[in-house]
Amino acid sequence: MTTQSGPLHGVRVVELVGIGPGPFAAMLLADLGAEVIRVDRPGGNALQLGSADKDILGRGRPSVAIDLKNPRGVATVLDLVESADILIEGLRPGVTERLGLGPQECHARNPRLVYGRMTGWGQHGPLAQTAGHDINFISVAGALGAIGRAGGPPQVPLNLVGDFAGGSLYLVTGVLAALMHARSTGEGQVVDAAITDGTAHLMSMIVAMQQSGTWSGPRGTNMLDTGTPFYDVFETSDGEWMSVGPLEPQFYAALIEGLELTDAPGQYDFARWGELRQMLTEAFASRTRAEWEKVFDGTDACVAPVLSIEEAYTHPHNVARGTYVERDGLTQPAPAPRFSATPATLTTPPERAGASTTEALSAWGIADVDQLIADGVAVQAD
Repeated sequence: MTTQSGPLHGVRVVELVGIGPGPFAAMLLADLGAEVIRVDRPGGNALQLGSADKDILGRGRPSVAIDLKNPRGVATVLDLVESADILIEGLRPGVTERLGLGPQECHARNPRLVYGRMTGWGQHGPLAQTAGHDINFISVAGALGAIGRAGGPPQVPLNLVGDFAGGSLYLVTGVLAALMHARSTGEGQVVDAAITDGTAHLMSMIVAMQQSGTWSGPRGTNMLDTGTPFYDVFETSDGEWMSVGPLEPQFYAALIEGLELTDAPGQYDFARWGELRQMLTEAFASRTRAEWEKVFDGTDACVAPVLSIEEAYTHPHNVARGTYVERDGLTQPAPAPRFSATPATLTTPPERAGASTTEALSAWGIADVDQLIADGVAVQAD
């Protein structure tokens, strides 16, 4: 097995594979040095996005394929739980209980275990048993309705706000906080991470502004939602875009200087905002994106090019920081954040379901691996 590094070195995690936010959370824990074992279904996930060996969310941890409908498969996972610090699962509420792998069974084997649950709606509530995806969860949390231009429909922010920000990152925060408690008290617990809850929590500043009267009801009419002419994107002469966000007066002054606008209105001259927006639109349309990048390079105007994913790989700032790295034939985001004493590093590449069943189960102390494979309880992929 590959030796892990990072601040979570020595933490053991069992991942019952789900989709999206669960695997991302497991990837993050592995990136930070945890020893994660990925329990896959034999044959893999039916909703696998692309080939498994290119699924970056599967990096950093071995995959074992276990039949959880077989009592011996369940018993094998409980054996893994016995030496784990954390278990994370992303199945619909009640599924692990029906499998015999719910919190009660797991805590009977390991009272110190942190049992992390990742769902969209949470473990209880009227919608708990209802199917949904990121777009639905951020809708009910109030986030999607706030994103978009005035007079237009809500704009879907990929699945970053719900699945990964409101979901994965809150699950990781929760299980690590609970791990601190378990290590000081010997008491494990269940962490109920719901995407609706996490997304609502992410909305704290916007909620505060709404209740203080500084955020109006209609989307696209506020400071951070393109309602202000100096917090928006503008098209360049070559059909590309620049992002503009100088909220502070000194940064706004740098923007106006770079654009060479001698008659621009004051930043907060609300009556002339329509005029200002037109001036900015016409100015940016007069040159290419590359030309504007040169104009604003090194300034405090808060202007940056809107890059494609591929362009982001090679942007000088990202290259200098190693934000994207080449590993195992894939370009992928490097582990984040950065640590001065315990740097996180990439270890193993993503792999097919069951590619490491024999090796990983043996490393975790499962004694009868060959027999489990022979009996079809576990599967070693070719």
